[in-house]
Amino acid sequence: MSTLTIAIIVVFVLGYALIAMESLTKVNKAAVALLMFVFCWTLFMVDPASFVQLMHPDFTGTGEKVASFVNSLITEHLGDTSATLFFLMGAMTIVEIVDQNGGFNWVKNVMQSKTKRGLLWKIAFMTFFLSAILDNLTTSIVMVMILRKLVQDKHDRMIYASLVIIAANSGGAFSPIGDVTTIMLWNSGMITAGGVISEIFIPSLISMLIPAFLLQMLLKGNIQNDDLSNQMTGDNEVLEFNGIQRKIVFAVGVGGLCSVPLFHFFTNLPPFAGILLVLGILWTITEVFYHNLHKKKGSEMSFSKRVSSLLSRIDMSTILFFLGILMAVACLEEVGVLKELGSGLNTAFNGNHYAVTGIIGVLSAIVDNVPLVAGSMGMYPIGVEPDMAVDGIFWQLLAYCAGVGGSMLIVGSAAVVVMGLEKITFGWYMKRVTWIAFVGYIAGILSYWVIRSFILTNPL
Repeated sequence: MSTLTIAIIVVFVLGYALIAMESLTKVNKAAVALLMFVFCWTLFMVDPASFVQLMHPDFTGTGEKVASFVNSLITEHLGDTSATLFFLMGAMTIVEIVDQNGGFNWVKNVMQSKTKRGLLWKIAFMTFFLSAILDNLTTSIVMVMILRKLVQDKHDRMIYASLVIIAANSGGAFSPIGDVTTIMLWNSGMITAGGVISEIFIPSLISMLIPAFLLQMLLKGNIQNDDLSNQMTGDNEVLEFNGIQRKIVFAVGVGGLCSVPLFHFFTNLPPFAGILLVLGILWTITEVFYHNLHKKKGSEMSFSKRVSSLLSRIDMSTILFFLGILMAVACLEEVGVLKELGSGLNTAFNGNHYAVTGIIGVLSAIVDNVPLVAGSMGMYPIGVEPDMAVDGIFWQLLAYCAGVGGSMLIVGSAAVVVMGLEKITFGWYMKRVTWIAFVGYIAGILSYWVIRSFILTNPL
């Protein structure tokens, strides 16, 4: 490993440590992530030819050609990252439009519970199954917005939000469309929809149930009337849309989010294109509604809830944090660190698929799971051995571990969205939730081992 590679790793680790200590340093995590991104790639450009030769041996060229090739690599990674960011921004905007125009009012009645623990279980199951239909990022955004209207106490809401992270990642792991990594494995023919649902559902459910049971111990007492008086947007003010219009906004917004996987399946366009389609349709509909209302009310009409105004409410610091983290990880990928890590794991554990995928899952809580899974797909060709065949142990475990493992730290997978929305610190989450998520993660792996070793091999 070269000196430059070590320097890039040091910059990443140092930056990661500063992000973890945000509550102590008082430096916004987005600023640190952006510095990580730029410093890592600056070190890369000190001797780009050596890295290009290592990771792209087919490339031939020197001098300006190398620099041009590296710039194209950065642009390619930026394109992949932007796809995630536009998806996130579109989903956040759609949910904000639905929320601000009273579309979620019905949720208050559905989610009402006499006890705090009762509410916790409703949130757990709703998040778990919704994440299997939507992706875990969108589900996390929707559920946090709902929690803000149902739970006024900040401490209780952080506990509920932590469960949302765990349930969203667990629910996305057993569905071929529930997580980016499962979509990657499904599209590559390494898992089938029927196989991953039938064999990963129980491990995913267990990885949610055990943490939910442990987290409920942190909640005591009944829900007071005051706790539910913080009602959904529009309950305490005059809504500009009538009941039918609010239902249309909800149907188009949430229904559109649910249809994004189908849009991706039938058009082969990236998911963010589907999100932007839904946003465009919803934007057009609400503009028509506001135009009609303006003709009726004239100067009395308020435009504070139009989409053009709501766009300013999107948390750009979270978006920039995502940009910095993903681009820094992309640099690690281009210097060969992730590939070497995968090869080292395979050698260290002598090909034990449970150990290798288990460690990959833990790593997905630290770095983005997409390049980890992409690297694994490249390192372990399909069909080399029975466990590597379609729906083999390795690929199904990879789908589970890469998805569920992100729950163990607040910067993993869907957790980073909740971190930004609810301002949960790294230290608080690591102290109170990390071990709980880890217990559920291990329990899910053990249940999969039981299913594969005893149930499927000895059917009744």
